[in-house]
Amino acid sequence: MSESEIDAVVFDVLGTLVDEPAGIRAGMRALAPSLDAPGIERLLSLWQQYIEDEQRRILDGARPYLASDALDREAARLVADAAGVDDPAAVAAMALAGRRLPPWPDTVAGLARLAERFPLIGLSNASRTALLGLNAHAGLRWHQALSAEDARTYKPDPAVYRLAVTVSGRPPERLLMVAAHAWDLRAAQGLGLRTAYVSRPVGDPPTSADRFDLYADDLADLADQLDKADGLSG
Repeated sequence: MSESEIDAVVFDVLGTLVDEPAGIRAGMRALAPSLDAPGIERLLSLWQQYIEDEQRRILDGARPYLASDALDREAARLVADAAGVDDPAAVAAMALAGRRLPPWPDTVAGLARLAERFPLIGLSNASRTALLGLNAHAGLRWHQALSAEDARTYKPDPAVYRLAVTVSGRPPERLLMVAAHAWDLRAAQGLGLRTAYVSRPVGDPPTSADRFDLYADDLADLADQLDKADGLSG
């Protein structure tokens, strides 16, 4: 696959460009400073499982659509109860932890490099408001940032990926979806997008059955591969 075959690059955000668990852990340390490391990990698992389960229930039609802000507030209340914290201000701060996620070391420079050659589209399950705060905190630079809230559903619903196709004005096969989550890329493939897996410590690794267009160690490696592919095809 060469650069000339791609008209825009679409990025997953949570986990792919920012270290979501690190940001949530920081919020939990602020919520309950007495928590030890194992305690924080237990609460992190509780948070992550709740968000995953509730998004799945929404996708399955078991509950009405709620934006990620509302789910984060519910998860924060659940975590606070488990930690024995009943301070409303502390719980409210915990609910905003998802907007204060640190970028991976290669993210900012990698986006800047790729943005010199491609339009970049962020595509996240985070709400519009959360995505604004997250982008600003992590220093993410986009030509367009899209929230699943605009489709009133969550990835991997095809309607979310269709947002990027619509905004780009290009056929799906001219878009490259980049993610650290194999499930995300499989769903993008289902709509016809090209795919690139980027390895992250918190991602969902591909299985032996997955066939993505590119596999990269980080964004610098992804840019190098696109450079090399274009050079070979030129």
